[in-house]
Amino acid sequence: MRLHLQTAVQQDYLSVFYAFDEQLFRKLAPPYPRLKLLRFDGSAPGDVVEVELQTGIKSFRWTSLITEREITNTTAWFVDEGQEVPPPLRKWRHKHLVTQHGSGAIIHDIIDYSTGYKALDAMLYPLMLVAFGMRKPIYREVFQQK
Repeated sequence: MRLHLQTAVQQDYLSVFYAFDEQLFRKLAPPYPRLKLLRFDGSAPGDVVEVELQTGIKSFRWTSLITEREITNTTAWFVDEGQEVPPPLRKWRHKHLVTQHGSGAIIHDIIDYSTGYKALDAMLYPLMLVAFGMRKPIYREVFQQK
């Protein structure tokens, strides 16, 4: 299933793209489940990001590998792909795309995920929408015009 969220921000696309670091990652973490950051290499191919999702009852490991990164005259992106994902997920691919938009930029969160069951994927969609929709006000605050 694919989820594509877009957030317009006031800074240029390269400033936004290069700000995708550990500090921004921590700001974007949802309030639940809590994330314990175990490893954050960066956003270049071969880099690894590893977290522990803490639900209060049980913890789950989530490890993503950065598999792609490209910068052009109007866009920049990197892709993280789940190597170890929590149940019920089986597949995870998140493209972090930033496109130039006038004097600002648009941040695209393009997420492809699968549990292996279309009905369960559809049931998770509203939860994914809420979880990643929470990023929008954070993006707007962080990327206000300087």
